[in-house]
Amino acid sequence: MNETKIINDPVFGFIKIPRGLLLNIIDHPLMQRLTRINQLGLASVVYPGARHTRFQHSLGAFHLMSEAILSLQQKGHFIFDSEAEAVEAAILMHDIGHGPFSHVLENTLISDISHEDISLMMMEQINQELGGQLNLALKIFKDEYSKHFLHQLISSQLDMDRLDYLRRDSFYTGVTEGNIGSARIIKMLNVVDDRLVVESKGIYSIENYLTSRRLMYWQVYLHKTAVAYEKILVNMLKRAKFLANNNKEIFATPSLRYFLYNNVDKNWFCLHHEALHFYKELDDNDIWSAIKVWMHNEDKILSTLAKDMVERNIFKVEVHDEPVGVERILEIQKKIAKAMDIEENEARYLMSVNTIQKDMYNIDDDSISILYKDGSIKDISEASEIMNVQLLSKKIRKYYLCYQRL
Repeated sequence: MNETKIINDPVFGFIKIPRGLLLNIIDHPLMQRLTRINQLGLASVVYPGARHTRFQHSLGAFHLMSEAILSLQQKGHFIFDSEAEAVEAAILMHDIGHGPFSHVLENTLISDISHEDISLMMMEQINQELGGQLNLALKIFKDEYSKHFLHQLISSQLDMDRLDYLRRDSFYTGVTEGNIGSARIIKMLNVVDDRLVVESKGIYSIENYLTSRRLMYWQVYLHKTAVAYEKILVNMLKRAKFLANNNKEIFATPSLRYFLYNNVDKNWFCLHHEALHFYKELDDNDIWSAIKVWMHNEDKILSTLAKDMVERNIFKVEVHDEPVGVERILEIQKKIAKAMDIEENEARYLMSVNTIQKDMYNIDDDSISILYKDGSIKDISEASEIMNVQLLSKKIRKYYLCYQRL
């Protein structure tokens, strides 16, 4: 019998999945749910090719993890087969708890609980079903295992998650600046004192990686049109939740209805076991089904926002270098209220004020260490000739004011 299953991936070519635990995870309904969740949320409004799924990304991250493990083993670092399988299982499931449209749900339909928390709940459930085969994977995922560097491969400045999504998102959006040399970075990885380091000959690949990451954030992830489209979705879900809280009957699939008509937070998840069941059934399709019906809702605000989503009538965006003044916000609120014949306080659903900040590199967060031939180690901010540390750590803040086009 064939020992591996082969999946053809447009970014990395053939990905080999060993039969057994790893293939069982991939075939699990909770993993398959990720095939119904877009990796880049609503970015396809700007980049029509960006239609790839969280599932594809998870497979790519798994592939890079198996390459990284092999490369470290070839350098003489002893990694047991059980550890290799566990860290590969952990990276496969790292995004399993993502909700529809990536992070949109975390601040609208559920509160005080992140997708990482939900990922952990789902992983623990799969572990129970598989009779404890994921005990080691969970330990590594939670950074409770003695080999700390294995956790760094899942979550750090240079983890396999980031190496995959930058390559993959660059490929599907066509934004070539994001195309990082993931294979070279992996070949340059090493371990010193239980920490991941990068050999000094890989320094240019790291410089390219950090620059690409910054470009991808401002060109793709925080593109003003994608941000504005996402704000319509967020405000629409908030309005739907407000109507539900006021006992208005609005259309929703059973799983979406559960989160509209209950105030679900971390505590609620702990006390109500059915919450996870409804969450598991929730994907992008539930939201789109509701949006198409909400276009015809009698609530003027909900129907306007739903039409905006379907007809791609995106909020107008002003990007400012300074915080937006209260007068400007009130002026727009008044205009919207008058044009739409609604109360001024209700006009806030048709606008959004946001501060968006992205650090290119945070030395305190999780530094990237460069290893020299003589055994000395420097942080990339000191090691790099072209990257001035002030420039690298400079916090870029932009203030977005988005509002309904009238």
